[in-house]
Amino acid sequence: MKQFDLCFLGFGNVGRALARLLTVKAAELRSQFGIRYRMTGVASRRLGWRHSDDDFDISDMTLLTSNLADAPQAHSIEEWLSVTRPDVVFETTSLNHTTGQPAVDYLRAILNADAHAITANKGAVVYGYEELSALAATRGKKFYFESTVADSAPIFSLFRETLPAATVRAFSGVLSSTCSVIIETMEAGRSFEEGVRTAQDLGVTETDPAHDVDGWDATVKVCAMARVLMQTPLKPDQIRREGIRELRPQALQKARRENKPYKLIARAQRMADGSVQAIVQPEQVAITDPLGNVRGTSLAVHFELDMMPGLTITSHRPNLQSTAYGLLADFINAVRR
Repeated sequence: MKQFDLCFLGFGNVGRALARLLTVKAAELRSQFGIRYRMTGVASRRLGWRHSDDDFDISDMTLLTSNLADAPQAHSIEEWLSVTRPDVVFETTSLNHTTGQPAVDYLRAILNADAHAITANKGAVVYGYEELSALAATRGKKFYFESTVADSAPIFSLFRETLPAATVRAFSGVLSSTCSVIIETMEAGRSFEEGVRTAQDLGVTETDPAHDVDGWDATVKVCAMARVLMQTPLKPDQIRREGIRELRPQALQKARRENKPYKLIARAQRMADGSVQAIVQPEQVAITDPLGNVRGTSLAVHFELDMMPGLTITSHRPNLQSTAYGLLADFINAVRR
């Protein structure tokens, strides 16, 4: 049985959910996978670069918070990685949809410190996928990112592990829980602002709700999937993007009555000349469509492949634990090989 030293870079809602999940799954990790772990470093904007010579107790979040406040502090990521000497770092910092920074720099430093880099930051995939994947291969480490698109739904690992030589010709998806919740709130006759508050109460919005409602979150996810699954480095400003601000309750209610409800749909397609065109916009979708019955916070992606006409992956009502599980699954897959 091997013990792995873990560090958390970013310790907001997702990081804390992962800490709780690791505690819940500790016995299972030992018995099924021969994995023991200890937590030697936690860093965030609020906490600074905290580290421990022994182990932070993550079984009690209250105790962990007090220990973090009293823990010694490094002054940079390089110093922090040097003193914590992690085997795995979970990177869950905030999204920057225009540059992917500082997440790309953080992940580069993590891999250079000979640790597996596991991220929930889709910006890092969009702006750093090729570089970070090549660096991971050189270092004999893994750069994994299952939680970046549909929480714990196996999008990237599905193609990496179980669909070899399957070519993605196109995909379409409902990729924003926030937009779905807002649309359904307005379908019920309430206002756009009430929909935003409902999504915030559910904890599914980005730090800035504008990233969701203006389509940026879905756009960055399209770029991440196109880059990894279609080998095409699209940037967000290359995608035609329209958010949901112009939708009105009356139109949404009429569409729902006609069984063609509005969804914020993200699409990408390989064209005859080999290029990939993508768009994010509100569309009416028949309830008989694979995406037509995606409700609430649920997310779904429908793929068109050369080996099969259609394959749909749906994550039903994902939550913070779902996102945390994607990170946990990447951890297990990275270290058990």
